[in-house]
Amino acid sequence: MAKQGNNFKNAKRSGLQPRMPKKPVGGFQSWMVVGLVIAVISLFFFSKETTLQPITIKQFESMLIQKEVEKVVIVNDKIVEVSLKPTFIPKYFKKNTTQKLVPAAQVPHFEFEINSKESFERFLEDRQKAFPRNEQIMASPETRTGPLDWLGTWGFFILMGLSFYFLFFRMGGGAGGGGQIFNIGRSRATLIEGESKVKITFNDVAGLDEAKEEIQEIVEFLKFPKKFTDLGGKIPKGALLVGPPGTGKTLLAKAVAGEAGVPFFSLSGSDFVEMFVGVGAARVRDLFKQAKEKAPCIIFIDEIDAVGRSRGRGSMPGGNDERENTLNSLLVEMDGFATDSGIIIMAATNRPDVLDPALLRPGRFDRQISIDKPDIIGREAIFKVHLKPLKLAADTDPKELAAQTPGFAGAEIANVCNEAALIAARRSKTAVDMNDFQEAMDRVIGGLEKKNKLISPEEKKIVAFHEAGHAIAGWFLEHANPLVKVSIVPRGVAALGYAQYLPKEQFLYRTEQLMDEMCVTLGGRAAEEIVFGKISTGAQNDLERITKLAYSMVTIYGMNEKLGNISYYDSKGSEYQFNKPYSETTAREIDEEVRKIIKEAYDRTKKLLKSKQDKLTILAEQLLQKEVLFQSDLEALVGPRPFEQLTSYQEFIKGETEKKRKVAKDERDLAEEKKNAPKKAPATKKAVAEVKVPAKKAPAKKPAAAKDVAAKPRARKPKSTGTDS
Repeated sequence: MAKQGNNFKNAKRSGLQPRMPKKPVGGFQSWMVVGLVIAVISLFFFSKETTLQPITIKQFESMLIQKEVEKVVIVNDKIVEVSLKPTFIPKYFKKNTTQKLVPAAQVPHFEFEINSKESFERFLEDRQKAFPRNEQIMASPETRTGPLDWLGTWGFFILMGLSFYFLFFRMGGGAGGGGQIFNIGRSRATLIEGESKVKITFNDVAGLDEAKEEIQEIVEFLKFPKKFTDLGGKIPKGALLVGPPGTGKTLLAKAVAGEAGVPFFSLSGSDFVEMFVGVGAARVRDLFKQAKEKAPCIIFIDEIDAVGRSRGRGSMPGGNDERENTLNSLLVEMDGFATDSGIIIMAATNRPDVLDPALLRPGRFDRQISIDKPDIIGREAIFKVHLKPLKLAADTDPKELAAQTPGFAGAEIANVCNEAALIAARRSKTAVDMNDFQEAMDRVIGGLEKKNKLISPEEKKIVAFHEAGHAIAGWFLEHANPLVKVSIVPRGVAALGYAQYLPKEQFLYRTEQLMDEMCVTLGGRAAEEIVFGKISTGAQNDLERITKLAYSMVTIYGMNEKLGNISYYDSKGSEYQFNKPYSETTAREIDEEVRKIIKEAYDRTKKLLKSKQDKLTILAEQLLQKEVLFQSDLEALVGPRPFEQLTSYQEFIKGETEKKRKVAKDERDLAEEKKNAPKKAPATKKAVAEVKVPAKKAPAKKPAAAKDVAAKPRARKPKSTGTDS
């Protein structure tokens, strides 16, 4: 199958071509546009006669009374053109002036505007009442259509025609080629093959070992299909990459495009969405038509939730939902009545809960590959990839960086590395060291440091005691996360200070752990009340977090004795959209239990801080002096933490050390086995030979001796294994 695809790729292409950069518009169309522009400019600037001199109606009246006018013409009921008698031309057009002498034969000579034809005729008649009838001049009307008049009549239709031409023919041709109006329904997928191959490979993807393994298997199936088909296996029809933003879904797809030896179509889910009815479904059909011509191939749809949202959600009754039509067409093409093999669909989304169930079933997406945020080992691998292009100092340790960035996705780790390099360059350093990475982490987590923000001494004191309350509560609570640093330097939009902790790599939390976390969060508000006897608005974010946590404990995790083991959380989000799944009485009980949990945590925090008020004051005063304190400073000020707990980095290093010891032990055992094996083998063969040859001469004695000799090697083996272990 792969061979057939490669042969097809090298053969003469009669249909689709790889998408190339657009050529500049040329030929007849460009010359036509240039000609039209020149014609319009010429009409505006060169259509009017420049020999006519404008005059006022008073001047005309004087000429008329003095009988200097020979002819009067009313043009289009708006302009009057005046021709002088030849004898009076030199009077108005003299030599040696800036005006040229107008020849007597060239008429008219002057012009002026009028309001209406009838009023001007009455004016002309009134001024010539005293003249003999044969000397009276009558105005002759005349209708003229110049180039500008023609443009005013037909210009709108020409403009509309050009607009339709560029909208449908030119833009439609850009979408699919050929310049036809119906090319707006052509697919906008980018075809990657041959020279346009992506440079990213699986070596550039780190921290996604399980996902890489599954994706590599698909690529291997395309390259070596016989290996799988010989056992009766079939090529997977689709793989859906699911995970939070920034975890590397699109990067993994780029690696597939770089590694796969088959054509790769790449597009976004929004490329199917269009304002015209039926365009989305037409683009889906055209995409699969192109893919069938290039089969075997891969189609990658990024952000598929833009088109694959569950049908029936948010649609108006009786309305025509274009997105649903597009999804129906996609479902049929992926696994319908007349579908063909050889096309693998890959898609990525961070919202699998909104996708239609028909899209997720096997046969369309056979595999759903979960790409979560990496653990500490994955983060170390990702750091190693992003640290390669940087000039690093000798003290840079990827393991320590991985331990200090819990919860970071791959995109955030890349941002930290880039920020550290920028900080080092800003300070004219020759290498990026750990201090630069620490500042980069603070920049990514807390925002930009605002050193020039003016804070009054009173507010600064409140912030210092608030952050000291967080630090002391976390220091003396067993299940709280270990403190990394506490700062009262303003960062970000509204943060006047912050305390940074290093959470453990864990997935399950017990009730006492959540309660301790709530107490630490309430430490700032409790410290303010204890020290100042008043509270401030600085705890707004803390209160928001503990309220969400308390409601989660009661309504989601079933950690409340009164309500019991019940959860009102709907993971699919398909139900309970308008009505709560509990009564008003239960809602009242939930509110009461939440208040009780928060009050219990607050009272416990106040009791703890009152017992450690001297340490709270020492820490706050030191914060006012230094502004930033680290874990070592806290140990020096308030003493060591009463609970022995290893940090994630220490646990990681400890685990790595034990793993290395185990590997070294296994290597020693294997070397010992290899060392002893060659010596034992000849002795065994010799003993067997002695058993076989003398057995024919003296069968009574020799077999016993042979049994002893042959038993020796078997007796030594368990002994040596026991000693090594």
